Amino acid sequence: MTDTPFRLAVDIGGTFVDAMELDQRTGVVRFRKASTTPARPWEGVLDAVEALGTDLSRAELFIHGTTLGLNAVLERRGGSTGIITNAGLRDIFLIGRANVPNDRMYDFQYERPESLVQRRHTAGVTGRLNHRGETVAPLDEEELRQIARHLVEDEGVISVAVCFLHSYLDPASERRAAELLNEWYPDLKVSVSTDIVREYREYERTSTTVLEAYIRPIFERYVDELERGLTERGFDSRFLIMRSGGGSMTSATAKLSPTPTVLSGPAGGIVGGAYLAEKLGRPNVLTFDIGGTSLDACVIENGAAVVTHEAELEHFPLLIPTYDIRTIGAGGGSIAAIERGILKVGPRSASAVPGPVSYGRGGTEPTVTDASVALGYVDPDSFLAGTMKLHDAEAVEAIRSQLAEPLGLSVEEAAAGVFDVMLAKTVGAVRQITVERGHDPRVFSLLAFGGAGPLVAPLLAREMGVGEVIVPFAPSGFSAWGMLSADIVTDLSRTSMEVLDEADLGGVAASLDELGAEALESLQDQGVAAADSAIERQLELRYLGQEHTLTLTVGETLDVEALRDSFNEMHESRYGHSMDNRIQILTVRVRGIGRTARPELQRVERGDGDPAQAFVKHRDAYDFGTRAVAPFSVYERGLLQAGDVFRGPALVDEGTSTTVVHSGQKVTVEEHGYLLIEPDLATEATA
Repeated sequence: MTDTPFRLAVDIGGTFVDAMELDQRTGVVRFRKASTTPARPWEGVLDAVEALGTDLSRAELFIHGTTLGLNAVLERRGGSTGIITNAGLRDIFLIGRANVPNDRMYDFQYERPESLVQRRHTAGVTGRLNHRGETVAPLDEEELRQIARHLVEDEGVISVAVCFLHSYLDPASERRAAELLNEWYPDLKVSVSTDIVREYREYERTSTTVLEAYIRPIFERYVDELERGLTERGFDSRFLIMRSGGGSMTSATAKLSPTPTVLSGPAGGIVGGAYLAEKLGRPNVLTFDIGGTSLDACVIENGAAVVTHEAELEHFPLLIPTYDIRTIGAGGGSIAAIERGILKVGPRSASAVPGPVSYGRGGTEPTVTDASVALGYVDPDSFLAGTMKLHDAEAVEAIRSQLAEPLGLSVEEAAAGVFDVMLAKTVGAVRQITVERGHDPRVFSLLAFGGAGPLVAPLLAREMGVGEVIVPFAPSGFSAWGMLSADIVTDLSRTSMEVLDEADLGGVAASLDELGAEALESLQDQGVAAADSAIERQLELRYLGQEHTLTLTVGETLDVEALRDSFNEMHESRYGHSMDNRIQILTVRVRGIGRTARPELQRVERGDGDPAQAFVKHRDAYDFGTRAVAPFSVYERGLLQAGDVFRGPALVDEGTSTTVVHSGQKVTVEEHGYLLIEPDLATEATA
């Protein structure tokens, strides 16, 4: 047996850090939590690892999902960043598209977020390519030297984004500029647009490069500090970081190009969701992740989650592969308040510091967590497996004084109102990625995870008619568990604007081959063996004149008629129609995949169907089925056996999370110990 049997995964949330250990010899998983430390985020990660007590010298893998880059942008904590572009184009990032975001369309007082780059930190240098990639004017290296001296020595810029017009066709000028900048100022962080994405649309490519330059200094420090802390504790093996679009990358690669990690926080849960969809034989799954600060939902259809190639971060576009996730500010730490006589929940969050009132860390505003305490769902004495005593009296008083009395309600009614408002926001978010995109949520299984996911998912299922809720083991650590099944991934792309009927498909195939070779080389550099490497080839197509594209997976051989038929069929399926218009190839894409071993699902002991061995006690709590306080049966999750069946109202407590089952719902424990929550047809028949 190997001397390094352990694999560790750690996920940072807004309130807690989740750490999970997999022992590959037995398949046993252990899970621990620690508080997030926003000022020094690596300390919370190391605290969670220490709580596990794993012998890190015997760990073969440490994989990590982080929102550090995202938070650096939201909180404006990135490094002082400059932009070097072509002469006459220095304002391309500041001007942007000059459009108002869709969600603020009718807000006449809308103001754009503060720019990440000051205008005095932008500069244009002589040199330009035309739209064919031909040199119109060569790069003026002496002028570049003067610009660099001004930005670094006079303005104190520590990171620079280099983005030239049409450089996606020929990156030579950008790479020469980066070579000179690194020669003149070795400590300067230089981000080059064509090293990140070789696609058209200068503003979007510039924005992507600026975001990377902005977060790179703080990201490098974070990873360096985390690596140092892990090394001091005996770790000396592979360190991977999750990517926003699934898969992972080595920490060394991430430090050079952190942009793919900025939306990686919820990615682990989606990777795990896709794995479960395969293992449980449920091809259509809706992932439902509620943590401390946000709710993330994603559709997995036919076993795969949708990956888009353009995201948005505080209205700044990002040309990176990312899961198609709907995120809203609604989590366990979301603050409930009355504004103009109306109860609102989120998007403000109590976060880790000071946290909900019930945490006793100085929080004074009631949150969703406090409402769940007041409704009886969370046992103050067993929170986090008894390691953290909740201040339930203070939580109830905060709801009474700040919500119930101003609204003329009882504490239970006000706390139930908090859940009603959160549920309404949740339904809206889920409808956006299901109903509004042609999906019927009733044919999906709802996979509930995150610390607060099992609190809310059964309510959402009742509201939207979803037939099944799946609650995995340790749902608050499911994103960390999902990371354990993440492959190592490299994504490469190149714009190739050609009309399909007139295209040189041999040249397109050659581009795919070239990108594939680059992807394989990247995987090899990250320690992936050739036998474990695979390449996926894709083309982005659209009808000529359209703005948006559809992505087709293609093989080694490209055929005009086959591509046309496949595109028309996909367009018909997605939008309900196809057209006779000519089709345009826009982008060639390649994903290099380094396969990794996935954790096996462990089966639990089979029982006789009666969960008596797991019954703990009865506890009064609020039942949304009857909208009244009722006695709930409380079960200990770890003692439930396969085949056990019980009905709501019931609470399933596993220390780090509580599943709330209301009247009119039934729970079946499947063979791996997962909870399957369905409508109780027997109750409906007698109602």
